[in-house]
Amino acid sequence: MNFFHAQDDDQVEGGALGRKLGLTRRRLFAATTGMVAAAAVTALPGRAWAASPVAPPAAPPATPLIRDSKRGIILYTVRDAISRDPSTTPLPSGFKAVFKALSDIGYERIEFAGFTQHANAEGGPNLESVAGATLLRKWLDDNGLRAEGNHGFIPGSWPLTQADLDRFKTTLEISNILGMDHMGTGNDPTNSNYKADWDIAAAKWNTLGEIARNSGYVKLYTHNHDVAYSFLLDSGPLDAQGRPTRSSGIRKLEYFLGITDPKFVNLELDIYWAHVAQYRYRTYTAPDGSVQTNIFNPLALVQAHEGRYPLFHAKDGKINTATSNGYDMVPFGTGDIDYTTFFRGLISQHHYPMYEQDTAPGNAANPNQSLQFAELSYNNMAALTTA
Repeated sequence: MNFFHAQDDDQVEGGALGRKLGLTRRRLFAATTGMVAAAAVTALPGRAWAASPVAPPAAPPATPLIRDSKRGIILYTVRDAISRDPSTTPLPSGFKAVFKALSDIGYERIEFAGFTQHANAEGGPNLESVAGATLLRKWLDDNGLRAEGNHGFIPGSWPLTQADLDRFKTTLEISNILGMDHMGTGNDPTNSNYKADWDIAAAKWNTLGEIARNSGYVKLYTHNHDVAYSFLLDSGPLDAQGRPTRSSGIRKLEYFLGITDPKFVNLELDIYWAHVAQYRYRTYTAPDGSVQTNIFNPLALVQAHEGRYPLFHAKDGKINTATSNGYDMVPFGTGDIDYTTFFRGLISQHHYPMYEQDTAPGNAANPNQSLQFAELSYNNMAALTTA
């Protein structure tokens, strides 16, 4: 029996060279094949030896347009999950469970839309109190989340009543417990079209903003829909009530920005509704009675006042000119709004884009749709890059 033949996977079959060097048959085959190949290359006439080409280094990964620490969601998008009865479903229900679900997706920032949930959820139906805020803060911290804003209480009175002022201060206290840098509202400063009413609104917001900053590090913001970007009535013939009937061409919120104090008043641009305004509000009647065209540019507005837009609502829309708005709401990244150009056009990355979709909640056939859309939208936000 040939010992080396019997162990041919470990020792070279036959040949003193293999035994002397301790090579296996596979190693010897590889070594001799390499020598033959090298000899063949060097023997080629007129060809100098060259090392194998080295692959170029991989390009560095593109920088995200929205850093992971800035990606957020407003809880209005998943309001169905927060308000459903946890005793009747295994799906995430109530603030505590929804926080975990959003954290698991990857979100790091939360914008509240009030503090109510289902009565059977841990903590009870209403957490708008110091004790409730303390509980919410613990759940946020446990899941690596941070509260970044809230569509909360803004006094309706002006001058402020004592009751409104007291409630506003409680709202600010809750915001500070939650660790919010910003607190605001989902309503316009005024629903009026007239300059005089916007002057009053500006005075009120300057005062409220100063109170907010003096309460801690809370910056006050107003969140707006399309009508806030319609044209201000500030000139021309007066109507029977003595109000102007024509416009100088300035939009209402642009005027508001110009007469409020940047230290105290900030804004949250809803990018979807700003594009609806671009679609809807294109012309105005000038003081001389002529009809003028002015196409709204949401990005240019933010660029001119970038430091005053700490928050965005990152809400996407699919073009549908059969509707009055010109768009249908869809999950982020599945619509026609050019978010890549928008975010590339910003100077800083200090903004917090909050994913929102009013129509995210599903029905009995798809009860977890809002959280599924939240995951899809988060992934699409993360996919936006500088390159």
